[in-house]
Amino acid sequence: MPVPNEPFHDAFACSPIPRPRLLGLQSGSVAPPPAPLPRDLRDALDDLLTRAFAEDGEDVTSLAVFGPATRVRATMVCRERAVVAGTAFLPRLFSFLHPPAAVEGLVADGTRVRPGTALAHIEGPAITVLAAERTALNLVQRLSGIATATRAFIDALRGTKAVLLDTRKTAPGLRLFERYAVRCGGGTNHRFGLAHGFLVKDNHADGAGSVWEATRRVADFRALNRRLARHLLEVEARTLDEVHQALDAGAERILLDNMDLPAMRRAVKDVALFREATGHEVTVEASGRMTPAKARAAARAGVDFVSAGAITHSARAVDIALDVGGARTPGFPLPPPRPRRGAGRRR
Repeated sequence: MPVPNEPFHDAFACSPIPRPRLLGLQSGSVAPPPAPLPRDLRDALDDLLTRAFAEDGEDVTSLAVFGPATRVRATMVCRERAVVAGTAFLPRLFSFLHPPAAVEGLVADGTRVRPGTALAHIEGPAITVLAAERTALNLVQRLSGIATATRAFIDALRGTKAVLLDTRKTAPGLRLFERYAVRCGGGTNHRFGLAHGFLVKDNHADGAGSVWEATRRVADFRALNRRLARHLLEVEARTLDEVHQALDAGAERILLDNMDLPAMRRAVKDVALFREATGHEVTVEASGRMTPAKARAAARAGVDFVSAGAITHSARAVDIALDVGGARTPGFPLPPPRPRRGAGRRR
């Protein structure tokens, strides 16, 4: 039975120039998206589009087939069940080339859609629409894949207290967009980068000699740097002994790395006893080869957070297409439809 579209509760005139050329968004060239993009996303999108369109260069095929004046209307269609992400970027994307094309968004990011759902209409010069087609599809397909994978984890965690977190396992240069897609899917962002929080990992512990030693060094460093005072001190633990070392050294969140369920339950219990005895607020996160089923099991073991790198590094691109309708050259009527083979014959 088809699944109805399910909105996600908010996470969040042709130019005479003969061929498309790189150009930033021009005031008045196209209607802005319903909600303006945050400045960081807008700036990152402009940088991404500059590089993406430079990779492709001029679309000589479309210029040869259609010339500079032909206009087309296209529809972006999702061909499978998915959670959509990236449609908010389409108006700016199709306005980035000149002459610009206009976009009518039909589905908000974060919406669960069924196969065959139209996501947006695009209208404008054929040389612009087709030159931007692959960049638009690559972006929306990837981000929708991340949002869809995230929603699978969110559905698995439903009814538990656990919060789903992303990781830094993102494609280089795309982290802002992939974190946006995680939010569209219902997930929560972890620290953005290395400068935005302390995370003592196995290599830190092994290099320093122990989890306790690495954690104490970080705690002392943070105490001497007032600008870092509000940074969370999180520590990765592979064993129950490392959990106890991290607690003793001042960790504020324990990351249980690849622990089996019995050890995870014991760790959650030990952290609860530590909180009760000391009054220090310490939370617990589970990570390591997470799947929706493993995430639910970890949540039922009592962890506060589940982090999953797979939602970004292993998300499958969603099947989305851009279907172009009839082309029209100003001053000339649309050509009549070509009859289908066998049309008019008796069966």
